[in-house]
Amino acid sequence: MAATPPEGDPLAAALAALGAPPEGAARLRRYAALLRRWNRAFNLVARGDEADLERRHLLDSLVAAPVLRGPRVLDLGSGAGLPGIPLAVARPGLAFVLADRRARRTRFLEEAVAALGLDDVRVVTVDVRRWPEGRGAFGTVVARAVAPLPELAALARPLLAPGGRLVAIKGPRVEEELAGLSGWRVARPRPPALGQPATTTLVVLEPATSAPPDGGRDASAARTRGR
Repeated sequence: MAATPPEGDPLAAALAALGAPPEGAARLRRYAALLRRWNRAFNLVARGDEADLERRHLLDSLVAAPVLRGPRVLDLGSGAGLPGIPLAVARPGLAFVLADRRARRTRFLEEAVAALGLDDVRVVTVDVRRWPEGRGAFGTVVARAVAPLPELAALARPLLAPGGRLVAIKGPRVEEELAGLSGWRVARPRPPALGQPATTTLVVLEPATSAPPDGGRDASAARTRGR
């Protein structure tokens, strides 16, 4: 029987609601401490977000956990490891790849993955538009604060395995982004109530046609514009 999370511990409660292992909250707090330490030099998240890191970033990332499809999940434009590291803690049965083209970011990701003992998580420094190994390799591509949906969909499509899906954690501008999207089946599942910001929106996209030969723009170049 799973242990009852301590009262007043939103992170432990969220992980328990998702059926995650009980040690997950302690793991994510170690990750948050590491992120704050590296943030002083690497600007991994906005400095103003540090005080509310749990709600704005960890709980916000976890909303995608119920809709991931395995066996392999790609966190596209992973940056600080959001949402990939929280999701890997919540869904230990899946194999995660955290991809970013910036070596400064992937240095942090490698440190975090090692410190947390995430054996099923791999970090790659790569431009996904030029990544033959990634083509057709993932049951889910997940992204948060990377690019507007049309650009994100173009990047993700060649990376999806047959039957795969793109899961995007978005903010309040999602309707205008969806208006520019074509060639995808769109689902808007209600995010689980984990204590995340009220504006968080979850979008699940599945290709309506076969994947095109090439992806879209570079995800990390577009980061910060797609939320």
